Amino acid sequence: MANPTTRTRGTGSPARRTLTAAARAAAKRAGRPEHDETTHRAEERLSGHTVVIEPPGGWDDPPEPAPEPDADEQESAPARPPGLPRVLTAALCLALVAALAAAAVLGWQYRQGQQTARARTEALAAARKAAPVVLSYDYRHLDRDFARARALLTGAFRDQYGRTTKTVVGPTAKKYHGVVKATVAAPTDGGAPAVSVVSAAPDRAIVLLFVNQITQSTQVSGARLDLNRVRMTLARTADGWKVSAVDAL
Repeated sequence: MANPTTRTRGTGSPARRTLTAAARAAAKRAGRPEHDETTHRAEERLSGHTVVIEPPGGWDDPPEPAPEPDADEQESAPARPPGLPRVLTAALCLALVAALAAAAVLGWQYRQGQQTARARTEALAAARKAAPVVLSYDYRHLDRDFARARALLTGAFRDQYGRTTKTVVGPTAKKYHGVVKATVAAPTDGGAPAVSVVSAAPDRAIVLLFVNQITQSTQVSGARLDLNRVRMTLARTADGWKVSAVDAL
């Protein structure tokens, strides 16, 4: 920082004051301004020296202050606890997974319900069709009757039916000229047949039927009517609903 040189009129040695006064008088006589070039050089010679003071290591610029946050931003930005966005994201992910799982379960239940309802209808129709064929035969064409019945059976029951008709039913029917005709019971006024679904699943169903069997043979005088209750189990196969078990109740 420089110290300005101070000039005070009337100070200094008499020689300096005389020289300055003579310069002013000459300026007045010549009609020129007081402070011409000669006067300016004289004053520069008579003026004091300017002293510049420098620190040993030079002047260091002060550090710039950090910008202060805007007051509006401070008021508008709410304080957030650490980790809050991560917690919210995790909660949203869990809620989304739960919603997708619930939707999948509901969709599966809906499809199961639709398939079960369709199974009840299809299995009931298959049981009504199968009962008269499986429970009937005529000694005059046993091979044809047994073949028609086996086409409506499946699984182990199909094999069991084949063995029983070959070793027991067939020989007995031929010997006594046996004829059995089965029909699903129905009201005399033409109402719906006496069949109902006990239980059903998309691939399995149990049907209860009331079956009337009329039997003729050389061992029976005339015709005998038997009123039977039959529980028939059916399974869905690639070829439709087939009978997998028949139980007389």
